[in-house]
Amino acid sequence: MKKSIVVIGIGEMAGVFSRGFLRLGHPVIPVTRDMDMGEVAGAVTSPELVLLTVGERDLHPVLEKIPTIWRDRLVLLQNELLPRDWEAHGLESVTAVAVWFEKKKGQDYKVLVPSPAYGPHAAVIESALKTLEIPVRELDNEDQLVFELVRKNLYILTTNIAGMELEPGTSVDTLWTDHRDLAGRVADEVLDIQFRLVNRELDRESLLTGMVEAIEGDPNHQCTGRSAPARLARAIEHADKFGETVPKLREIHDRHIS
Repeated sequence: MKKSIVVIGIGEMAGVFSRGFLRLGHPVIPVTRDMDMGEVAGAVTSPELVLLTVGERDLHPVLEKIPTIWRDRLVLLQNELLPRDWEAHGLESVTAVAVWFEKKKGQDYKVLVPSPAYGPHAAVIESALKTLEIPVRELDNEDQLVFELVRKNLYILTTNIAGMELEPGTSVDTLWTDHRDLAGRVADEVLDIQFRLVNRELDRESLLTGMVEAIEGDPNHQCTGRSAPARLARAIEHADKFGETVPKLREIHDRHIS
């Protein structure tokens, strides 16, 4: 029998990945909020991998508690994820996935574009999602991973934050087609912050092209959700830390949050 796979956080995304793991023949061990990870690690000492599907706000508290024997087996897929998140916990051999499929309660998954993955367990992730016809693209190096994580963050933050200025339910296609100046200004300021977070400049035009590719992958996707205000607030916090002016983001923040 194949090795078990531990899944921490049992939400919609966990259900998709678990289906893929099970189809490959891996037993899936769930870890919920009410379970002691240390106890589970005592019983599952050598899993194939440990997938964290908790939300962005819960990522760091969970990483602080990861049992030592699991630290070299982690797979992360959170939105707004960057290397600084796992490096802050002294983690090195992490697998990261920029997830480009959506899963909502009561609906099956919807793929926008292939999901890039990099790290020791990327091949397992690719094989598992392939059983569900969800495309995954294995990356060659960490530089490519940084680009793809920033690209995903650019899409999420731009559509969420710019969408706060528009009517509820506005699609990402409408944002980009009819409100290009708004979207462009937000995207530029988001990238200014992202480049500070990864401590390097990336190809701005290529990132914008990648964002547009995702928009075209699901043009009817709504811009904003309940997480938009929190995403904007975090962006402003980062901007303040780095001394970035980000006037458009601050204007939207003042109008909708302050």
